[in-house]
Formats: sequence, C-alpha cells, structure tokens
Amino acid sequence: MKFIKQAIPEVVLCQPKIHGDTRGYFVETFRQDLFEQALGFSVDFVQDNESKSSKGVLRGLHFQLAPYAQSKLVRVIEGEVLDVAVDIRQGSPTFSQHVAVKLSSENKYQLFVPRGFAHGFVVLSDTAIFAYKVDNYYSPECDRGLAFDDSEININWILPKNSLQLSAKDTQQLNLSASVDLFDYRINYYL
Repeated sequence: MKFIKQAIPEVVLCQPKIHGDTRGYFVETFRQDLFEQALGFSVDFVQDNESKSSKGVLRGLHFQLAPYAQSKLVRVIEGEVLDVAVDIRQGSPTFSQHVAVKLSSENKYQLFVPRGFAHGFVVLSDTAIFAYKVDNYYSPECDRGLAFDDSEININWILPKNSLQLSAKDTQQLNLSASVDLFDYRINYYL
C-alpha cells in the first residue's frame, strides 16, 4: 500500500495494491503496522460504520470535539464520492483549507482524516456505499458541523448546488467564522 500525504500533510491518501485476474480481485484494505508507520503515530480504530446514499446526497461537514474527537479512515465499497477534509485547527498554517479526493469502488483509494478536521462527502454516482473506521465513539454532546457551502472554505462539490440533498441538520450548520467550537493547533489530540 502507498501512503501519500496531501496538500495538508496530516491528511493521507492510501492507495492499496489491487491483485486481480479473470476471477476477480483481492485487496488488503488495512494493515495496522504499515498504517502507523506511514502516519508516524498510533491510531486505534474502535468502530466500523457504513452508509448507503443516492446521487447528490451530501453528508457533512461533520466533526466531534474532544474528548470524543475522531480520526476517520474512509473508503467507498460501491460507487463514487468526492470526499473532503477541512482543517479546523485554529493556529494551523492550513486553517480553513481543505483536501478533496474522489474515492470509488474502482480506484479503492482511502483517505485518512485526522482529529482536528471536519469531514464530508457527496455522492457522484447513482448510489454509493461508504465505509469508514473511527478511533473514538460517537458522542451527541460533542457532535458538531460546518456549513457545506461556506465561502471561506470554498469547496467545489462538483454537482450543482440545487441538486444536492442534505439532512435538516446539515442545512442549519454555521460557517467556520461563526463557529466557536474548533480545535487548537498546539494541542495533540492523540494523547
């Protein structure tokens, strides 16, 4: 597996080696030792999640505050999405910047989204099955989000805005500049 640091180096694209022949394929989707070697620190995933969505469904931008901050390792089992990670660590040299990567069942790419980042995706194919590992449990009290269309973040979601489908919660999220619940770049949230 190849691990490629993105424009924001804490966000890492994982490109697995696909072994295929006429019978189908085999791919190793996760290996703890290689993953931690590439990151340079330990991440202990505690839960796997999966969702199915139709074209235009946009989920995000979500994050959880400490002490329930989460890292995510995300991938697509079926279909294609545009996956986005936004740096929300105040004081970071890349604060408010984002990484956007197409993940699909064809390319089998995965994206590591560390603690201190908001995360979201939009479905580009007719349907998509999206799977991800998290290193902390869900906490309703620590659950937060950002507006998907915040002009300060300026994400190109590829699809026209009027074709996007959001939850009621995601239509109510604040812009980054109005958010008081963010992360501090000086704090190591992995301790």
